[in-house]
Amino acid sequence: MKKKLLVMATLTAMTMSCLSGCGEKKETTTEQTTVETTSETTAATTEEVVTTTEEVASESEADEENYNTGDAKLDNVRNQDEIGEKELLVISFGTSFNDSRRLTIGAIEQKIDDEFGNDYSVRRGFTSQIIIDHVKRRDDVAIDNVKEALDRAIANNVKTLVIQPTHLMDGFEYNDVVNEVAEYSDSFEKVSIGKPLLSSDEDFVTVMNAIVKATEKYDDGETAICFMGHGTEADSNAVYEKMQNLLKENGHDNYFIGTVEAEPTLETLVGRVKEGNYKKVVLQPLMIVAGDHANNDMAGDEEDSWKTTFESNGYDVTCVLEGLGQIPEIQDLFVEHAKQAAAEAE
Repeated sequence: MKKKLLVMATLTAMTMSCLSGCGEKKETTTEQTTVETTSETTAATTEEVVTTTEEVASESEADEENYNTGDAKLDNVRNQDEIGEKELLVISFGTSFNDSRRLTIGAIEQKIDDEFGNDYSVRRGFTSQIIIDHVKRRDDVAIDNVKEALDRAIANNVKTLVIQPTHLMDGFEYNDVVNEVAEYSDSFEKVSIGKPLLSSDEDFVTVMNAIVKATEKYDDGETAICFMGHGTEADSNAVYEKMQNLLKENGHDNYFIGTVEAEPTLETLVGRVKEGNYKKVVLQPLMIVAGDHANNDMAGDEEDSWKTTFESNGYDVTCVLEGLGQIPEIQDLFVEHAKQAAAEAE
């Protein structure tokens, strides 16, 4: 008999109903650029929402040739056996940048382990086979893909499986996870899947407050604080405009949201910044991990990067290479979503 797969809500339709439009244009140049990271973060990290083979392959090549990504052995890959009857599987796109993986995805997993460790074995699964293969080839470190993680759970006689994805939204990748897990639903007595980061109106408020708090030291009245999202062709791309509107409604007029691959575009973002009297711009990723997009499309020296575009129009630019996964309040929100999913599995 087929077991019930409990998917902890996706609010694409509700998200779409909360949005409004935007403007566009271009502008800005500078003589000074600052790049900031945490003391542990390496110069490059990669984002869990990169979607094409070409992008990930390019990231891997840059990783090998240009970057010291940190010691892979410091990262807990969470692929141990002896799981027990209850498992909480944290599923991420993944990253081949070792320090970043530990400081973002690893930190989220640890927060979940702190909450559930007495009752559940917390394990990891990545969706990107290219990332998994690259880490294995370069560092001889094995990370389970989703199939391997699910097969491991079956082999360990897991009866209750709770899955918490670290995706930002209810997009293509999140639904790919839901569909893949559904094929295994007969293998467990109970299966429940947690919500992505931005699912309810309350989630948006929590994330808004978290990113404002994380960047408050730059909020000096003359700085535009800009966040780079990935962007998607899915309807869930609407989360970016919803976050922009929420920031405005709450008086954060100097906060701006753009995307690499969808709307709002960089051109739209620059146009919005130009409407204010700003002298400086702070750039930071609105992604779980600050990675290839953050280090190249955002903070790179190429003429079409976000940094260079703002510099060329007169702004002093600071690039903050820290992913959302490093923010404690974001980690806590994933814990809350996992708790809701676990409650559904009881």
